Amino acid sequence: MEKQHHINLLSGEAAPTVLIPSDLGHVINFVELMDVAEKVTQKREYITYTGEKDGVKISCTSTGLGCSPTAIGVEELVRIGTENIIRIGTCRAIQPYLEPGDMIIATGAVRGDRAIEELIPIDYPAVADFRIVRALINACEKLGFKYHLGIVRTHDAYYLESPQTPGDLKPRLQKWIDLNVLAIDNESSAVFVVAGMQGVKAGAILLSGYPIFEGYSEDPDLELHVNNLVLAGIEAAKILHE
Repeated sequence: MEKQHHINLLSGEAAPTVLIPSDLGHVINFVELMDVAEKVTQKREYITYTGEKDGVKISCTSTGLGCSPTAIGVEELVRIGTENIIRIGTCRAIQPYLEPGDMIIATGAVRGDRAIEELIPIDYPAVADFRIVRALINACEKLGFKYHLGIVRTHDAYYLESPQTPGDLKPRLQKWIDLNVLAIDNESSAVFVVAGMQGVKAGAILLSGYPIFEGYSEDPDLELHVNNLVLAGIEAAKILHE
């Protein structure tokens, strides 16, 4: 098999479980939290490190922001034989009880991902694999992290549903709030659909910030909370290995 065009990886160059952040900075967090980690390759927004934590081989590949580059990354990871794909990233909370530092383990996603509709009709559900969900629950409980289980909403147009959106967001988002959708993101449904339709296990754990309606407020403990997020992904990978 030739190297994949975007992620630049051959079969065997990534671990069975790959963490996929959209943010390159989260890859650096991954490297710092592993016992050992080495850079495998970098091309465009896709950078991959593979290492070991407590004797378990784990990889981390960044995908960039949005459904389209994420779908490309997931598709190519599937092609090289990846068994488990875990999205680790941030989100915009829409439920008032969510607090900065809370972990959201997505059981599924509302599909606002029109990019992925080119691959398969919107009728196909975006659902996380139950084994990944279970591993993420176990990881958070072992590490003592507060977490919430539920549905998130993925969409393509960041500035229509973000803390930086001008005007009142409530009319646009009220139906999702009423249906107990937890948060908004830009990648999770793409991960679930592209992996799920090919029989590969996928899941997502997201870091909550302040609720979206409070405007843009920086979490004062963001660095610690991002570390916790990545650590939860690493721990889940270890549990899947076991």
